[in-house]
Amino acid sequence: MIILGLTGSIGMGKSTTAEMFAEAGALVWNADEAVHRLYAPGGAAVGPVGDAFPGVVVDGAVDRARLAEALGRDDQAFKRLEAVVHPLVAAGRLADLAATKAQGVRLVVLDIPLLYETGGAAMVDAVVVVTAPAEVQRARVLARPGMTAERFEAILARQVPDAEKRRRADFIIDTGRGLEAARQQVRAIMDRVLTPGWSRGLSDGGEPIH
Repeated sequence: MIILGLTGSIGMGKSTTAEMFAEAGALVWNADEAVHRLYAPGGAAVGPVGDAFPGVVVDGAVDRARLAEALGRDDQAFKRLEAVVHPLVAAGRLADLAATKAQGVRLVVLDIPLLYETGGAAMVDAVVVVTAPAEVQRARVLARPGMTAERFEAILARQVPDAEKRRRADFIIDTGRGLEAARQQVRAIMDRVLTPGWSRGLSDGGEPIH
């Protein structure tokens, strides 16, 4: 079973790209959906997050709006939250991957926004970075309801810069070239990694494979 890590900064088109991988036949595991399950009633994160941030648990679930307010009041809050949530997400991912492998799935795509930030790149066969020109990224993000330039900059500050992601990538998908071009890039990557004998590596020129 081949495991690809899919990542990209906010506004780069990662979610849309993940859908393209799924449409092409890959099994996609989504980190954000895993967190939602952890925050839901009965989720493993409800108790620990409630202990770390009193008042954010409502009706047995983590209230994301209240949690966001708590995170905004404390510069160290994100680190405390990550210390609780990231190990739980990692444990769930390992369990899901074990079950998937037993089912004979050939290709799994791990959709993880903070792949590099959480050390997830070490447990995949290759990393796919989704990118777009900075002006396209900014326009996409600021078009979102409730988004401000200040919030956008704060989010970027917590993420590995796009240029560094691209430098470390095995494959790059540029969504700034349009949806059909992105689909072609997805299909090319899948064809490449599912070729018998494929192994992780860079091209002779030392650049990530597009």
